[in-house]
Amino acid sequence: MDLATRKRRLALFAFFFVPGISMASWVTRTPSIRDSLGVSIAEMGSILFGLSMGSMIGILAAGAFVDRFGTKTVMAAGLWFIVAAMIGVAAGEGLSSALLVALGLASFGFGMGISEIAINMDGADLERLTGTHLLHSLHGFFSLGTVCGALIGTGLNLVSFPVAWHMIAIAVFCGALIIYFIGSIPSVLTSFPSNHSHDRNPDVPSSLWKEPTVLAIGFIVLAMALAEGSANDWLPLLMVDDYGFSATSGSVVYLGFATAMTVGRFGGGIVLRRFGRSATLGASAIVASIGITTIILGTGVLSASVAVILWGLGASLGFPVALSAAADTGPNGAQRVKLVAVAGYVAFLVGPPLLGLVGEVSGLRNAMYIVLALVAAASFVAPAIRPRSGSPLKDISQGHSPRKTAAKL
Repeated sequence: MDLATRKRRLALFAFFFVPGISMASWVTRTPSIRDSLGVSIAEMGSILFGLSMGSMIGILAAGAFVDRFGTKTVMAAGLWFIVAAMIGVAAGEGLSSALLVALGLASFGFGMGISEIAINMDGADLERLTGTHLLHSLHGFFSLGTVCGALIGTGLNLVSFPVAWHMIAIAVFCGALIIYFIGSIPSVLTSFPSNHSHDRNPDVPSSLWKEPTVLAIGFIVLAMALAEGSANDWLPLLMVDDYGFSATSGSVVYLGFATAMTVGRFGGGIVLRRFGRSATLGASAIVASIGITTIILGTGVLSASVAVILWGLGASLGFPVALSAAADTGPNGAQRVKLVAVAGYVAFLVGPPLLGLVGEVSGLRNAMYIVLALVAAASFVAPAIRPRSGSPLKDISQGHSPRKTAAKL
């Protein structure tokens, strides 16, 4: 791997880290933010709807933005919207303004919607270019960001540090990362040529959704992204309201989930090389289902601890492995990644606020049955994920490196 490729990979690591640490920073402070605003669960769900609105606009616009401006410009713009979001949340909490917090979360949703799709496309491009499984490690840095954000948030909860200054500090840190690393991202994708006639064909997206394999991958991405997003948004409050934990203890439980996600993603390469994508996705969905079931039926510290570890490990590989699989299901790989990524981010960013509305009526614990049903269904869909003939990653999932095979020839 040459120097430019290593720098590009490091930059993508950093750009996955930014939304992770940002999201965990405000998620771990949601009990404090809610108390500062003086709102109910339903009203908090309405505030999170700002996140949904921003994310939907970002997700729907991401494809056109990437086609027009390229992944580098789109990911940079999206990341700066995330920085602006942290400042907006800080202002809203400091002024006890639910509107400002909602606008801040809308900025976060828009920024994450456009940047994450662009980053995933760039990551899939780099994965194909190097012939190695990479997306699970890149998403590992998102999870590492959530661990760091959860650690910081838990510590600051413990000492009652002002939420507003916490959000501003994270914004400054993330802004510095963007400035330092953005120059390492190429302006044009290399293994997904931008001048492909197929990629410019407006009928390609609609035709791809007719393919059973793409539909199966899209459903798996949606289910597993919802499993991750629902924990990110609601786990601390679920621990406080349904389990009777303190805000600090709720943050510690969320930290356990984020740590399990990180371990699963960084260790996922071993599982993928040994068992392949289909078996890995199926097993991941089963483990996540067991964890979610335990969180729904459990009552104490032990059950919560076991549940979040299983939930985190199970959810860790679903999203990145399914995105990687999408690129290998046929031609127009960039369009395939873009389409299933949209399904994932719809679930990741829009699903949790809707769960809040359900949770107001029936309780957050019962709202998780929706997540459980989708994740359990994903375990039955996983066998449909098979690499196409000639895929550069097919041999890797079977334990053989394409580069080593070429060397033998």
